This record gives sequence, structure tokens and C-alpha cells, in this order.
Amino acid sequence: MNNPTSLAPKATLTYFDAVALIVGIVIGAGIFRTPSLVAANSGSWEWMMGAWLLGGLVSIVGALCYAELTSTFPHTGGDYHFLQKAFGKRLSFLFAWSRLSVVQTGSIALLAFIFGDYATLIYELGPHSSVIYALITVAVLTALNIGGVKMGAGAQKLLTITELTGIALVIAAGLLLSPSEHWASTTDQYTSSGESGSFGLAMVFVLLTFGGWNEAAYLSAELKAGKKVIVKALLSGIVAITLVYLLINLAYFRGLGMEGMASSNAVAGDLMKVSFGDTGAWVMAVLVAIAALTSANASMFTGARSNFALGRDFKLFSPLGKWEKGNRGPINSFIVQGIVAMLLVGLGIFSRDGFETMVEYTAPVFWFFFLLVGIALFVLRKKEPETKRPFKVPFYPVLPILFCASSAYLLYSSIAYTGWGALLGVGVLLIGVLLMYIFPVYKGSTQ
Repeated sequence: MNNPTSLAPKATLTYFDAVALIVGIVIGAGIFRTPSLVAANSGSWEWMMGAWLLGGLVSIVGALCYAELTSTFPHTGGDYHFLQKAFGKRLSFLFAWSRLSVVQTGSIALLAFIFGDYATLIYELGPHSSVIYALITVAVLTALNIGGVKMGAGAQKLLTITELTGIALVIAAGLLLSPSEHWASTTDQYTSSGESGSFGLAMVFVLLTFGGWNEAAYLSAELKAGKKVIVKALLSGIVAITLVYLLINLAYFRGLGMEGMASSNAVAGDLMKVSFGDTGAWVMAVLVAIAALTSANASMFTGARSNFALGRDFKLFSPLGKWEKGNRGPINSFIVQGIVAMLLVGLGIFSRDGFETMVEYTAPVFWFFFLLVGIALFVLRKKEPETKRPFKVPFYPVLPILFCASSAYLLYSSIAYTGWGALLGVGVLLIGVLLMYIFPVYKGSTQ
């Protein structure tokens, strides 16, 4: 086994590097899809904009809690490690199972659906066009990864440039170039039609779009100025992201109105069509499709690695813990992950909106474990009070309580106000509970 010291990350990142990385991690293809669902579940444009602002505030509180955990218990396992330290191996197994069967594979599927929704604007393949495109996406990316083909750092930089270009075009189209008479007609549309929507469900979609800052917290060990700087970087990054999200949603609203946003499956493409015609819609569809494709590949790449760790640590999934020689990596993990993701994409045939179904499928499980991570902060303070904490969340215990309360509310909302997809996700998690008690899952130490 390699010397852990030789593999320790080096402090090479500046504060501005960290902010740029945080913004790049969080702002993804979702901002070109979720605003329509937020609009559909908001009673008015004021509530819609308030949801995006609240999403930024909730993310800041959560980031402060994560900053304490990551600086006190640095580990590549992240949430997996925190949950194991606080609650033991069984719960960490359940978390790993959820990533394999729900969270990571569901994320791959929903990104594939974003690609499908925008690719359909370019060329429609029939009544299930989005599903067909999504299935092809998962199959092709799985095959590429099995073959050892990776989208490297250059491709990820291209993704960031593509996303920022798309966002700049949308903001310009909505705020500068949309017809002024359309803006005048939007301010009083839809205030009554959104009453049946749920603000709690709107927040589920908002915070899905803010997702990723918890991964950014792991940059702390690589900052030149020390671990505490990650807090400043997280706050700056989330504030910048919130401002971008507010601007782009204002652009969507100005160009399409609440009703136009709520009824759209490709809101950025529809806005560009209003402003620039079919050519504008086609250009935006290409940009978003590329962004979704690259994000799906990144999720597939990291998901296979976490499944590989699951196979190494737990006997029941040992086939996933096989690493092929050369640059081919964890082939079994890629294959199983691809099969699960394709099965989830297949559910889109039976639902009105495949992307929305995948959000419903992943959200309850995601927020359940997010809540447990918040509780783990309290547990670890009690279990290991003498452990040095480079950063402590301010206003303890008020902010951690707010984080847990918001996670509990979103867990409730993701079950109470969603469709059958949420129940399916919970059911798959319960299968993991059965496996945990029926089979001898452990190989030994999971350290």
C-alpha cells in the first residue's frame, strides 16, 4: 500500500482559484432546466425569486456546517466518512448503497434527460425523443469510460466556458433583447395559476440547482492560505452563484413570463427562440446539450469510483471492487452503474417528465442523508470534544439546527408533494436496509 503521506494533497490553490472552482462545480446544466419547475410550483414571480434567494441562504448555512466537518475530519470519503464516524458501519453501508442505486445513478439519468430535452429541440426522434436520447447518452458514455476514454481537464474547462457562454446569452436575451411588450404582459400572468403549486417542492428544485457546494468544501486541504480560507471562498462563491441565478431567472421571467417558464421543457432554448428565432434556440440547445453531456460524464466517472470503494469495503458488492489493469479502471462498476442509470431513464416512458421524475426519485434519499450529516456534527462534537477543530460553525448550535431543520423540511416536501418517483426512491433505499441485515455485507474494516 502506498504511503498516505506521499499521496497527501499539496497546498497549491489560491482564494480566487477556490472561488472559481466552487462556481464551476455548482453552476451546471440544471440552471437551464429547473427554473421551469420552480416557476410551476411558485404562486407568483415574487415567490419564485424569493425561492432562489432562500436557496442561496440555505446553502450558506449548510456550507458553514460542512466547513467544520471537513476541516476537522478530512477524508476522501466525505459524507461516507462522517456518517461512519458518527453512526457506525451499517449506516455508512446504507449511504454507499444509496449512491449506487439512487443518488449518483439518478443524477446521471437526470443529466441525460437534460441532454435529451435540448437535443430534441435540434432533432426530434418521436414521442419519446428525450428518453431515447437519454438512453443513448448513458450507453455511449458508459462504453467510452469502459474503454478508458476520459474527458480530462481540458474538456472540463470547455464545459465551464460553454455554461458561462450560455448563461451570458440567456441573461442578454432576457434583459436586453426581449420585446418590451412581452415584459409588460408578464407581470400579472400566472399569479393565480400557481396557487396549486408547492413552495416546498419549488425549494427542492432550487437546492438541486445549488447542489455541489458540499463537494467544494473538500478543497480546504489544498488552499495555500490555510483551511479557514475555504469558509471565505465558500461564502463568496455561493453569493456569486446566487446573484447569477437571480439574474438568469429574471431573464427567463422577462422573456417568457411565469406561464411560459412553467410550461417549458427547455426554458433557455425557448427564451432564445423568442429573442433570436429558431437559430437562437438551436445555438442554445447545442450549448446546453454539451454542458449536460460533460456533466453526466463527470458524474459517471466519480460514481464508478465510489462504487469501487463500496465493492472493496463490503463483501456483498465485492465484484464492484475490481480494478482493471492499465487505464480501464473499475469496469464492473461502470457496467452496473450504466445498467441502473438506463433502467432509471426507462422510467421516463411511464412519466410525463423524465427529468422531474428523476428529481423526485433522488430528492428524498438525498435530503435524508443530508439531514444525517447535519446531525453528525452534533454527535461528533459530543463523541470527540477534544479533537482540534480548525473551524467551528458560528452561532453554534443555532446554525446547525437551522441546517437540520431545512433538510428535514425538504425531506418532507420531497415526499409529500411529489409523485410516484419519490416513493420508488424510498423503496429502493429500504431494499438496502434489508440487504444490510440479511447478508454479511462487511469485509472487515472500512477505513
